[in-house]
Amino acid sequence: MKSMASTSEKILDTAQSLIVAGGYNGFSYADISATIGIRKASIHHHFPTKAELVSVLVDRYRQQAEAGLNSLCEQFSSPPEQLQSYMNFWQTCIRDASLPFCVCAMLACEMQMLPAEVASRVRAHFNSLAQWLTSVLEAGTRANLFRLTKQPEEESQILMASVHGAMLSARALGDPELFAAIVSPQIARLLTSHS
Repeated sequence: MKSMASTSEKILDTAQSLIVAGGYNGFSYADISATIGIRKASIHHHFPTKAELVSVLVDRYRQQAEAGLNSLCEQFSSPPEQLQSYMNFWQTCIRDASLPFCVCAMLACEMQMLPAEVASRVRAHFNSLAQWLTSVLEAGTRANLFRLTKQPEEESQILMASVHGAMLSARALGDPELFAAIVSPQIARLLTSHS
């Protein structure tokens, strides 16, 4: 049973790397097969369809993301530190190329072409991230650490768009430092606007 699980994990890990590199339509089971050295039939045994594979992958990614965000809240009591740690996570991932792009952001670029079961999961990830950002902004506002010029829900969408847009810019221009240059002023704006 353990080898089945590890094969599934290898398939998911490979699919994730391929999606980050080229999107949903940028990979096939043949690519996974060539990368990890198993037959396409073995991949179909674990994940009968590509839509099922990517749905499981997005579910796993969402669980990991939610666990990571919860961990930030446990590690840091201050909402500004939570927000900065979230940004630092992505800055590190982009700089060292360990996770140079959000899987769900990459998939969102192809939203109109995604199978419905994948698209709904991508939307759920964005909604979950927006809810977390909103809760951090609300907590920081209550503690007089943030002063928002818009409703927390709107500010969370601005932050989320800034993070994902900064990922795109860093990738397009081949400059990992661009991520922080774009995102840091967004956090500073929230912190300094009340002084």
